[in-house]
Amino acid sequence: MTKTDKPTPKPKAKVSLSDQIADVVVKAVRTGGVTVGGAGAFWSLFNDSDIPKALASGVIGLGISYGASLLNPVHKGTQDRLTKAGEAANKAIDHGIAKVSGVEEQYFRCQAWACRRQKSEGVIQHDGIFRPLLEEIYVPLQLDRNSLPSGLRESPMQHPTKLSFNEMQESEIWDFLSKTWKDSNFMTHSQIGVLAWGGYGKTTLLKHIAYTYGMNQQGKYGVPRRVPFLLVLRKHRDLLAQEQPPTLPELIRNHHIPDLPDFDKLADLPKDWVKKKLNQGEAVVMLDGFDEVASGQRPVVARWINDQMRHYSKSVFIVTSRPKAYKDQELVDRLELPILWVQDFSESQRRNFVENWYLYQEQYASGGELTPDVEHAAKTAAEELLTQIEARQELKDLARNPLLLNMIVSFHWRYPGAELPKRRVELYREICTLQLRDRPRARKLKTCLIDCEAQLILQRLALSMMEAHEERLGHSDLEERIKKYIKLQQEQVEQKNFLAEVVQISELLVERELGEFEFAHLSLQEYLAATQIADDKQEALLYKHLQNDWWKQTILLYASQVNPTPLIREALRQEAIDLAYTIQQDTTKRLDLTAEELAAFEKTTSQVETSRYANLETLLQTQQWREADQETYRLMITTVGKEEGQYLNSDDLKTFPCDDLQMLDRLWVKYSDGKWGFSVQKRIWEECGSPTDYNEFTRTFCDRIGWTNNGKWQNPTYDLENSLDGELPFGFEGELPLGILSSLAQSLLSRKDL
Repeated sequence: MTKTDKPTPKPKAKVSLSDQIADVVVKAVRTGGVTVGGAGAFWSLFNDSDIPKALASGVIGLGISYGASLLNPVHKGTQDRLTKAGEAANKAIDHGIAKVSGVEEQYFRCQAWACRRQKSEGVIQHDGIFRPLLEEIYVPLQLDRNSLPSGLRESPMQHPTKLSFNEMQESEIWDFLSKTWKDSNFMTHSQIGVLAWGGYGKTTLLKHIAYTYGMNQQGKYGVPRRVPFLLVLRKHRDLLAQEQPPTLPELIRNHHIPDLPDFDKLADLPKDWVKKKLNQGEAVVMLDGFDEVASGQRPVVARWINDQMRHYSKSVFIVTSRPKAYKDQELVDRLELPILWVQDFSESQRRNFVENWYLYQEQYASGGELTPDVEHAAKTAAEELLTQIEARQELKDLARNPLLLNMIVSFHWRYPGAELPKRRVELYREICTLQLRDRPRARKLKTCLIDCEAQLILQRLALSMMEAHEERLGHSDLEERIKKYIKLQQEQVEQKNFLAEVVQISELLVERELGEFEFAHLSLQEYLAATQIADDKQEALLYKHLQNDWWKQTILLYASQVNPTPLIREALRQEAIDLAYTIQQDTTKRLDLTAEELAAFEKTTSQVETSRYANLETLLQTQQWREADQETYRLMITTVGKEEGQYLNSDDLKTFPCDDLQMLDRLWVKYSDGKWGFSVQKRIWEECGSPTDYNEFTRTFCDRIGWTNNGKWQNPTYDLENSLDGELPFGFEGELPLGILSSLAQSLLSRKDL
């Protein structure tokens, strides 16, 4: 054979279809599974195989991951081949994982498996809507870092002048997690609280963290691998509230691990494995739902959490809660945590979620194929929905909340082209009608939900739970109440059947751990209770709860269904001024009152404005400048619908109501004899040439009004006589990063209505 001759290639051994699929599956598992964004890459794994495209589509469509129900048939004719492929893949996967990392890796996978599915509480699973995998539609939440202590909130970026205001103010959770091991300043602050109201994705955030660590995907965030322990506090609250609660290692070992999928594979975990990981700082402990601990148990549970964080201080702790439950604790029983606030969904986050969601639904409705026509259909439907949302402020307000956006997308999928509900109360009304009547009728189900006034029974149940401050009921207690309300409605239905069909068909009630039941989301309970109060004209029932945060959302949902003028007057009488203002703002947006009702409402509106600014005016009159500055911040943050402890962002300042801004400015100018006020700051900014460049802004404007001295931060003096013109209002406690300060001021001072 000459040098130019090429050797005859040996014929390839024939590899069975089952083994080819198994090889592809193992490759997918080792890279962490399949996501919508990675489907194209996953297709490439089939390029060198003999696997038919139709069969490959089915594999992709199932979103294969370790432990999945492998390779369900795409067509009946492929049943036998798919079964063999599944068996071969199972063997290959089991062999590969055991070979790679043993029992510790098994724990990672079990924890990831528990977090794999995206199941948002409150989002009903409709026919024809596929339940996505978490990572296929997950949109990273933005967290407001400004509420952290000053040493922890600096932007991780090196060039603040190149960042937008929101980029400097917000972070993702991985920014914090990366600093807990890279930055010595953060090593002593590896514990954090994440606060948000219901529906903002706190639980989903923790599931994302646990899944990412479990699947060994944290490297893309520049974070080393740690062991995730995701503990749902409502499952363990009774244990933790007892006289001798378990330690954290005992809780994880004896209660958390046995509750994981495939936990029997973890029998060989060393007994001291959990404690060792905690002591060595190799764990991320996530405690979800402090607000779901009964109020009477919270002090004890808070002390337990504080004790565990001190004892295992090298590990990372993340605690989630609604704001009020977190803050309303005595100082001695308060959780010792710096705070991150979950931010509203931005326009780009809304777009990412809607586009991902529609791509997922269209792909799986098409048998798993991700072809140009599927992508086009998803893009068209997503764009139609986003156009509706962005065209109407009331829809944009709803879509800031991930739960409500999820509900909107589900509604739009079922009713393409239909006009979306404009307000939260209308969205809940549509959901209840759909689940209790329209959906069963469309499926031609024989159910008592159609034959009786099911919603009225659930309304009475929801109101009784609100009055008793309950989120969950045991089976026997729930049946007794349903029996009572069926009798009150004079319906001929057996309570056991009613409960079973509400759970199985409507899904408005769901069964949780230990045989307890609750509404799919607390907001649905609040809506139904509010509707019952409106139906019965029992507004006086709410008057004793106007200062009670547990009732706040129910009161607002009630006010959305009636003429709220008497309710606003009563709130003013009880000095629940912020609540009166919130109700007034919601009513102004809908304006569905008669002429006579509108005249009375407008008269009440002026009373709200006078009452709302009375405290600020008193503080300014008495020259309590620091307190007046703090009150100005409080008024501004509640005006934009945020909680005290959060910060304003550029969007808040650009859209801040003109009348409120001018009222604040008038009061400051009046009582400072023209030395302080937003309009004074604007005049000085314009005299400095209206600088927008970061360096020029701090060098000229901030020096001119005394926020900086030669570009270096200095605190306000709160001294009218010796301060510079324009020093106040400022509205922040302590030093604020100058990049954020300059962006904030520019957003406000560039407004034309000052």
